[in-house]
Amino acid sequence: MSQIQTTDQGPMRIHDTARGAIVPFEPGPIVTMYTCGITPYDATHIGHAATYVTYDILQRRLRDLGHETRCVRNVTDVDDDILRKARELGVHYLDLAAAETARFDSDMEALNVIECWSEPRATSAIADIRGFIGMVLDRGHAYLSGGSVYFDVNTFERFGQVSHYSHEEMVALARQHGGNPDDPNKRNQLDFVLWQPSADDEPSWESLWGPGRPGWHIECSALALRELDTTIDLHGGGSDLIFPHHECEAAQSEAATGQPFVRHWMHQAMVRMDGEKMSKSLGNLVFISELRKTWDTRAIRLGIVAHHYRNSWEWNDDIMPTAGARLADWLRVSTAADATDSVAALDAVRACLDDDLDTPGAVAAIDSAAAAGEGVASAAALLGVFLIGEPVR
Repeated sequence: MSQIQTTDQGPMRIHDTARGAIVPFEPGPIVTMYTCGITPYDATHIGHAATYVTYDILQRRLRDLGHETRCVRNVTDVDDDILRKARELGVHYLDLAAAETARFDSDMEALNVIECWSEPRATSAIADIRGFIGMVLDRGHAYLSGGSVYFDVNTFERFGQVSHYSHEEMVALARQHGGNPDDPNKRNQLDFVLWQPSADDEPSWESLWGPGRPGWHIECSALALRELDTTIDLHGGGSDLIFPHHECEAAQSEAATGQPFVRHWMHQAMVRMDGEKMSKSLGNLVFISELRKTWDTRAIRLGIVAHHYRNSWEWNDDIMPTAGARLADWLRVSTAADATDSVAALDAVRACLDDDLDTPGAVAAIDSAAAAGEGVASAAALLGVFLIGEPVR
């Protein structure tokens, strides 16, 4: 392990959702990260790609500083969405999951996203999930009602520590995301399911509380605890997961272990199209597999990193032509026979990434160097765009 490097401007600073501010991010030599993965029932869209490219660039800069990164990204291969889609298609839910996970992995490889340290499936963690629920029950933070096990938010005074939303905002979001706040079996509208009975055509596992399957949030807590540690350095995902998913994760994890769950919460803003969040439910999607048919995947990546991860942005028809032209400019100066790699551009990119992962600033610095005829291969590589040689994953 190389010695951890420091920068002239001090430690890396990243926005922390729970603290609502840009704060120093100063992990140890090994950085533990958990990013919420896909529910594999459809193809990878540009919103997915933006999320995973963001955490990829974070890992690249941390490795550049001398850290080892251990990033876990789960695969939610059993939940309401995938079961519903499998039912519609008339296929086994695990066959659907396997096919879509393979397509997702192919897209991530094409985009040069660093391979995960671990990519566990929810169905691999049923035993861990049952044990985790037992811990929550034993500590008095859950109850059995109507055949389901619910987390009791009234027993956890820090509920709301991640999102800081009001009760009314939480209820509205819970209803929007299938949390069923009007469930008569609940003591509190915000209580959430840890274990639930399965429908007749759904997968089912035995448990102390009857046959059934996990709730939505429990898999990530169980997998983070199993794959990493009680407390992890950074947890990420799309901003649409702040509530209920990440709020509930934090509550159940800390209720089970009695220890802090996450030191730093980092969230990717939504990519929009036609004025709406890009999502499978709305069908307003731009698929990576389709873009790959027309565009160099390095240009796709450049189209993403031209936007700051905390700013929601709108997909439009100008993004890819602009990114393609930018890639051509960078290649032209970096592959010329007399090209000299710009150290100043690399240092500027490092400074931008340490300033809350300012990828637009990094892109602008590389553009300036390229306009001056300087090679930018090293600077671009830190953004995961390899102009010379084989990509490093």
